[in-house]
Amino acid sequence: MTSTPPPSRPSRPSSLDPDIVARLKRGADGLVPAIAQQYDTGEVLMLGWMDDEALHRTLTTGRCTYWSRSRQEYWVKGDTSGHFQHVKSVALDCDADTVLVKVDQVGAACHTGARTCFDADVLLKDADSGVPSLDQ
Repeated sequence: MTSTPPPSRPSRPSSLDPDIVARLKRGADGLVPAIAQQYDTGEVLMLGWMDDEALHRTLTTGRCTYWSRSRQEYWVKGDTSGHFQHVKSVALDCDADTVLVKVDQVGAACHTGARTCFDADVLLKDADSGVPSLDQ
């Protein structure tokens, strides 16, 4: 991961705090994965992508802003669907290459209409507890 702006779109100046800019490790496309998690239950809701400007908007507006890799534009979760993500906290992981956004999710997080993007295709599950297990 590098701090190079993405080649697929013009580099845009961002108002993101320079200390965060210096710490953030981006992919070759200038993006970092952003995990949205329900703040009070710990439920993992979705994964989106952020560049510096999307992270700045998320931090300053209190609503999650992502970069759409397919549409090549910013999108604010809920502007179209009404399924808002109200930001409670934002943290970087230990390597500063992933963002964890704890949110209060209103409605579905997934574009399919499901509460979470991670409930339909479980690859491994502990039959007794419902908790994924690698011991089986």
